[in-house]
Amino acid sequence: MGRSQESFQKKEVRKKKEKKRLEKEKKRIARKDTDKKSGLDNMIAYVDEFGNITESPPDPGTKEKTKAEDIEVSVPKQDPSQQDPTRQGVVSHFNQSKGYGFIRDSVTGESYFVHMNDIVEDIREGNRVSFEPTRGQKGPAAVNVKPV
Repeated sequence: MGRSQESFQKKEVRKKKEKKRLEKEKKRIARKDTDKKSGLDNMIAYVDEFGNITESPPDPGTKEKTKAEDIEVSVPKQDPSQQDPTRQGVVSHFNQSKGYGFIRDSVTGESYFVHMNDIVEDIREGNRVSFEPTRGQKGPAAVNVKPV
């Protein structure tokens, strides 16, 4: 179908597309011609010794030497010998028929699950006990439970 067979609406659509393409080309050329300084130099920011962001680089004379060994990146590890593994608490709930219960730590107030297999001697609700905290399947658990 030649252009002589085109309807009026098809001609208008073709004209609009051509006009839009030309405008886009003009914008691209104008952007290319106007040399903006949008390079890497305008994107660099510096941080001073107080943590503030500045546009000027720091003075090389004020730099302090730091050894890589002195920088702590993670939480310092605790010596396991310093921490006593046994804790004391009160049996807040214990079901003899089902064989489980809960112990409330007297220092932190945290509740620990205890199972009958982890009990050294018989315990009852309200007893003061000593235990070793561990991580159970569903949360904190107590093992080696003994009455105090």
